[in-house]
Amino acid sequence: QVQLVESGGGLVQAGGSLRLSCAASGRTFSTYAMGWFRQAPGKEREFVATINSSGSNTYYPDSVKGRFTISRDNAKNTVYLQMNSLKPEDTAVYYCAAAPITSIGDSPRMYDYWGQGTQVTVSS
Repeated sequence: QVQLVESGGGLVQAGGSLRLSCAASGRTFSTYAMGWFRQAPGKEREFVATINSSGSNTYYPDSVKGRFTISRDNAKNTVYLQMNSLKPEDTAVYYCAAAPITSIGDSPRMYDYWGQGTQVTVSS
């Protein structure tokens, strides 16, 4: 069982930055791939970033590539999402998730555990 708690969301102007954190419980954090997803009102959940269990491999969709960076600290059981050059279309609830695989994963179906989400609002 893994419990995930996100933090760091908020209101920011377009062009600004935010850093999301996701703290995980449990002693097996380092065996899970981690991902960030987001969901805007009326839209489906969208993949944002993923990182493998060791932190050596990451993957992003084109919509955030070059602006967002996922990282993890296995000693602290925490995964981060650094978001730069934010745009109004990045506004959504952001969720972190844990998948019982060591490689990266971009499908929500691969993830067994989800946080409660944190709101990110980017004003124009």
